[in-house]
Amino acid sequence: MTHASPAVAVMAKAPGFAPVKSRLQPPLTADEARALATAFLLDRLDAVAALADAAAVLAFAPAEAAAVLRTLIPPGVRLLAQRGDDLGARLTHVFDDLLAQHAAVLVLDADSPTLPMTWVAEGVAMLAAEQADVVLGPSDDGGYWSIGLRTRCPALFADVPWSTERVLETTLARAQTLRLRVALLPRWFDVDTEADLRRLCDDVAVSGGPWRTAALVPALAARLAAGATR
Repeated sequence: MTHASPAVAVMAKAPGFAPVKSRLQPPLTADEARALATAFLLDRLDAVAALADAAAVLAFAPAEAAAVLRTLIPPGVRLLAQRGDDLGARLTHVFDDLLAQHAAVLVLDADSPTLPMTWVAEGVAMLAAEQADVVLGPSDDGGYWSIGLRTRCPALFADVPWSTERVLETTLARAQTLRLRVALLPRWFDVDTEADLRRLCDDVAVSGGPWRTAALVPALAARLAAGATR
């Protein structure tokens, strides 16, 4: 049965069960990277769970992390194990699973903790109002922080050069070929590299941020400053 309400799903690796933030090691230790990834994930889930008129979902990997994640995630967030050998297959399955139950689905990453959630709400509203077939939130690295659909579209995720600067342009070209109406949300940044982490520290210092991430920023900024003076 399909529900009228849309779903917002966060796709993430479960910290402690899979390597996380490898490109931030160094300057961070493995424990610091894991703590940062955990803060990002839980802050994002809190924000998604607070969205009005949308079902909150965590699409996680690996599957054996389910029991631990249930003890961490906010009430009301549904767990959905990812399936597939690459990101394209995993995205395809997430949309397959959720569009069987919801009229529209918006998928987010967990790597952009200071992302304005008003943009997420805007994307959900566009899908709910059928103003677009595809909603994309571009990332500064050439990928996207979000993608939303109203109907299944496996071709959109086939043969995409994942983890390159060509992900967004490839997806936009594919959508044009498929004659899909595309709406673009504002551009934002993921935190994957040391430069991204410095930007996050500056961003949180000025504007604040979700509480778990903000609590880690002073120590991270000190670590980065120490590294710069060596």
